[in-house]
Amino acid sequence: MNRLDQKLAQLKQEHRSGLVCYFTAGDPDFNESCRLFSQLGQAGADIIEVGIPFSDPVADGETIQAAHLRALSAGQTVHQTIELVKAVRLQDDTTPIIFMTYLNPIMQYGFEKLVEDTENLIDGIMILDAPYEYREQFKLRLTEKNMHLIAMTAPTTPVERLEQISVSATGFLYHVAENGLTGGNFNLPNLEKKIAEIKPIFNVPIAIGFGIKNESHMKALAKKVDLVVIGSALVDTFFKQGVDATLEKVKKFAQILKEKS
Repeated sequence: MNRLDQKLAQLKQEHRSGLVCYFTAGDPDFNESCRLFSQLGQAGADIIEVGIPFSDPVADGETIQAAHLRALSAGQTVHQTIELVKAVRLQDDTTPIIFMTYLNPIMQYGFEKLVEDTENLIDGIMILDAPYEYREQFKLRLTEKNMHLIAMTAPTTPVERLEQISVSATGFLYHVAENGLTGGNFNLPNLEKKIAEIKPIFNVPIAIGFGIKNESHMKALAKKVDLVVIGSALVDTFFKQGVDATLEKVKKFAQILKEKS
């Protein structure tokens, strides 16, 4: 079991939903990013999603696109992102870390090299634009190094496709709450129907992300799914108000999920 497996087992034992927090590595610079990531676990983040900066993050909305551009302008690269995680691990070696990325950055860096360089540092990778049919080659290599390739589904994913994806899903499933970009709208009735459709198909925990912005959204999802992912709202707070305000927001979200347990 890696850190992610251990955390998911803990959440199941505690009968509560886990909080997944997304930030872009190197936004606004390496040092501030490191200072934030190092404290997220202590503040209540159950899992940390680290976005690898990319010039064309097609699944991301305006807020996270801007974070990618700030990080790139500050010189953040795939190598620097790995160095960032190394620095974070000196202070927090228990909170699971997942890379969220696109094919281009990791293929430019070299997928084999990425896997070797992140062994024992991260616990999984999400590749947003990797087609299902091409995922097996990535998954096999990651599995060898005790890491998960996190599968993704969307509201438009048909049942037949869900069943295909479920066969090889490991770690957890990341389900996009709404069609569109990160930071989009949140429609609970539609989402509840999709959750009810997904749960019987998958044998791994279900995470919901995209469009979750505030405490009411968090309360609505608590205990309905295994993991709740929040990104744009935290990235916006970090950019406008800094580390301390962001950590306070993380603490509030974490407390909501614990209160509903």
